[in-house]
Amino acid sequence: MIALYDVRKVFSQGKANEFVALHGVSLSIEANKITVIKGPSGSGKTTLLSLIGCMSRPSSGRIFIGDREVTSLPERFLTEIRQKTFGFIFQQFNLLTGISTIENVMLPAYPLGVKHSTVKKRAMNLLDLFGISSKAHAKVESLSGGEAQRAAIARALINDPAVIIADEPTAHLDTQRSMEFMDILTDLRENGKTILIASHDPLIFDSHRVATAVSIRDGRIEAGE
Repeated sequence: MIALYDVRKVFSQGKANEFVALHGVSLSIEANKITVIKGPSGSGKTTLLSLIGCMSRPSSGRIFIGDREVTSLPERFLTEIRQKTFGFIFQQFNLLTGISTIENVMLPAYPLGVKHSTVKKRAMNLLDLFGISSKAHAKVESLSGGEAQRAAIARALINDPAVIIADEPTAHLDTQRSMEFMDILTDLRENGKTILIASHDPLIFDSHRVATAVSIRDGRIEAGE
């Protein structure tokens, strides 16, 4: 589904404060599986996710999504791939305060030009699926932590992406909420989604639901992974 070959990411390249975030990473992500990238803070997990999700470009190396190389595509094509292929769940959820839950869920669909009524119906169906349709018109700041998490997952799914990318999604959740999150991801995987999670939470990377756990430290895939 996704393959990286000898990918490096260098920040402030050629300057005094140059920092190499990824050192020659090669990795394959299987379709319709749950893959976890595990490692401590600062190991390169988030940088790796940003490259896979077409949010940034590698300094060198090659990245393929399916049989298409995306490494050097013009930004307009990367944007289209990002919008149609990936759904993102962030550590802080990144819901916009001051607007309703359903408006938050609908936001990623607007750039695609889908009819408003169609997007709204799709958003309501997702909120209903996750048991928070009663909160559709509530401001997101009134949601509980679990409700906000489910709203963030619904938003990630609004464009029916093939790949869900989650960056430290359980960092601020208790054990029960973390297990509920894994239950939701398992259901999504069973419905054909590819799940990629960055986490240093043993509850996540030691889960029997995870097909592959890849260890990264100091920007390098650890030996034996």
